[in-house]
Amino acid sequence: MSTIASYKTSLLDAALSGGALRFGSFTLKSGRQSPYFFNAGSFFTGALHVPFVDAFASTITSSSAIHGQFDVLFGPAYKGIPLAAAVFYALAKQHPEVYTEVGYTFDRKEAKDHGEGGVMVGAPLQGKRVLVIDDVVSSGTAKREAIEKITAAGGKVVGIVVAVDRQETLPDAADRSSAIGQLKKEYGIPILAIVNLEDILTGMKGKIADADIVRLEEYRATYGASD
Repeated sequence: MSTIASYKTSLLDAALSGGALRFGSFTLKSGRQSPYFFNAGSFFTGALHVPFVDAFASTITSSSAIHGQFDVLFGPAYKGIPLAAAVFYALAKQHPEVYTEVGYTFDRKEAKDHGEGGVMVGAPLQGKRVLVIDDVVSSGTAKREAIEKITAAGGKVVGIVVAVDRQETLPDAADRSSAIGQLKKEYGIPILAIVNLEDILTGMKGKIADADIVRLEEYRATYGASD
């Protein structure tokens, strides 16, 4: 029987009980009918937020390619802002010897023309290695915009960590590549997800209806990415 890391199980159980992970029929932005939906905005209580943030921290610290390899945590507006702040705290709390001096930054949707001004808020990015934290990668457009802003501010993106990798093909892809797969090829950086579709299938067996598992497997067979 396949197993997954305990922090992934804790996240999935919290997401299921709190309604952040739902099963049924959901229309995605692409127009596809998905048998599941993950909404990071539903982690709005302590009982849900703690395993969510801890799972981000565990994903980072378990990766030799990312753990201790960045100077600033960056949260793209809007959902990435509270995530970056919370994960920043969790890392500094759990590993002060590594992360006490790491900073965090977020962007504004529109540049501020008074006060301190500018687009960025938080730690300066000039000459810094930057790790981007966000909920999901959909088409990849938002992540490209974040990378452009960070680069313009003098930073270098060294990785991206998201909550969920749907592991599915892009609607307009000539091959069976995913948004995450394309970003990896384009920028040559590690992109990690706390959980992916395979983890959801493994973690939800026996916890949701068999019919929902079948629909997940059918969706994977139809839209599963090859990268």
